[in-house]
Amino acid sequence: MGNCLYSVTECCDRPKNTNIRLSFPAVCFVWQTAMIILFGVFIRYNEESDTRWVEFKKENNITSDAENDFYFRYPSFQDVHVMIFVGFGFLMTFLKRYSFSAVGFNFLIAAFGLQWALLMQGWFHSLDYTDGKIKIGVENLINADFCVAGCLIAYGAVLGKVSPVQLLVLTLFGITLFAIEEYIILDLIHAKDAGGSMVIHTFGGYYGLSISWVLYRPNLEQSKRLQGSVYHSDVFAMIGTLFLWMFWPSFNSAITDHGDGQHRAAINTYLSLASTVLTTFAISSLFEKTGKVDMVHIQNSTLAGGVAVGTAAEFMLMPYGSLIVGFCCGVISTLGYIFLTPFMERKLKIQDTCGIHNLHAMPGVIGGIVGAITAAAASTEVYGREGLINTFDFEGAFEGRSPTIQGGYQAAGLCVSIAFGIGGGILVGLILKLPIWGDVADEHCFDDEFYWEVPEEEELLPPILEYNNHMNVSKAEAM
Repeated sequence: MGNCLYSVTECCDRPKNTNIRLSFPAVCFVWQTAMIILFGVFIRYNEESDTRWVEFKKENNITSDAENDFYFRYPSFQDVHVMIFVGFGFLMTFLKRYSFSAVGFNFLIAAFGLQWALLMQGWFHSLDYTDGKIKIGVENLINADFCVAGCLIAYGAVLGKVSPVQLLVLTLFGITLFAIEEYIILDLIHAKDAGGSMVIHTFGGYYGLSISWVLYRPNLEQSKRLQGSVYHSDVFAMIGTLFLWMFWPSFNSAITDHGDGQHRAAINTYLSLASTVLTTFAISSLFEKTGKVDMVHIQNSTLAGGVAVGTAAEFMLMPYGSLIVGFCCGVISTLGYIFLTPFMERKLKIQDTCGIHNLHAMPGVIGGIVGAITAAAASTEVYGREGLINTFDFEGAFEGRSPTIQGGYQAAGLCVSIAFGIGGGILVGLILKLPIWGDVADEHCFDDEFYWEVPEEEELLPPILEYNNHMNVSKAEAM
């Protein structure tokens, strides 16, 4: 047994080879071909995106095309799509020599992940058992983007330390785990999680942290010179922050019920985000000796309120409750960047490049707790009888469930997301630790040049003499 473990360790510690000329194209071609085949076998349009929509309208007495779900959901889909491809991508461009990989590999993960997510989520949620096909519409596209968000969060923990092949493997397993835990939490346990505090952020956060723990790099200090930002890279990252901040109300309300639920989710998120900004600035300044503000905190902790209000977004949290959630998250998230991130790297051997523990994992757990308390405290006096049934879907098999019991199931859902994130992350981390994926050595982390054609730095021009003085000197010499 000891010899076996020694052999595995020795195998994993071989010298790194970053040449992915064959493995990377092979994975991309094979997996995209697999997507084409699986889509051909399983994926079809649903009744609202099929040409038989005209017949469906007549059969269901629908008088206008405006009743098609596309017109309700597409504006939210656009916002969520921008968050996935622009917001997450640019948020990770803070590293001085890793912007190509931050935006480019974010693009790669999302493009592959959304295809696999449509299949995985479809098998659990949208499978038509009469013909064995998955029927998709605009809501499926939103849910696929949500699924991808969990993997992009995990990417933040290992940013700069893994190869694109490893990222595709991370995404393949991450989407699969996400679809399973989402089905358990939303369908079997019947917990509510409109903005994904538990399903997306808690899972994605602990999934990435667990992978980072398994892939711990003892000599990462050798890349310390590149593990930081410069002025323009922080500005680009702030662009990602602003896109995410502006569109987060759409993210949390995108798949809620039409009408009051969607309206309430947008309001609660809007207020929580606003409150978070002020407390983030305050704590960042308070813990700096000269009172200066750290851009790292502003780029990340200002978003924590949107994460934490996600589960309870459609509940009667009340506007002041949303402000309280945002207030607390601004404090906790910023303190996490100041104290917890260094502690985790030093004591727990978790190297969290983007600080996803402070932006996603902790606020996600807070969101799950807030959701459980808010659900348990729900009453007919506040919600109304029909409102209570509609908000928590107390119908069918769940008709007899009380708000107090629902609060317990909300807490159970949080536990499931943590368990899947940590357990799945450790398993996938062990797979990614194999020396076959083309990842860089410790001293070469956080550098684009190993996976990208990087243009040469512009040469600095020599100083130019002032024009008028030069002309005057020339005239004097001529005379």
